[in-house]
Amino acid sequence: MILIGDSLIPHKSCFFIDSIMDIENTEPNSTLIFNYDENILLFCRKNDIKCAVIVNSIKEAIYCNALNSKYIICDKKLASSIQKVAENYIFDSKVLAIIETSDEIEKVALAEIDGVIYSHLLNK
Repeated sequence: MILIGDSLIPHKSCFFIDSIMDIENTEPNSTLIFNYDENILLFCRKNDIKCAVIVNSIKEAIYCNALNSKYIICDKKLASSIQKVAENYIFDSKVLAIIETSDEIEKVALAEIDGVIYSHLLNK
């Protein structure tokens, strides 16, 4: 299970961005996090930039996987549905459910979601 943002588990640098212009202010080889935006997603794919995209639908998740997003981030309710689609179509992207505290890890694990990301990383 992937745990991003947990104080016990080291993770690579992640930067929340709102636009393509914000990318120049991030560290090299970091993972960019952004709300689903086709322009940013296409830019990341074209420039081979690792990204984690916050989605609100299965359709957005399918596009993220097709455009090489490393992670697909969503709320816990949507995560189960996206995980089923991801397993059926053998997504390369990993599905991450948004959590507030470590108390939620067990519930997400029992739902067989690829991993979690703490909400504090999703705020600019």
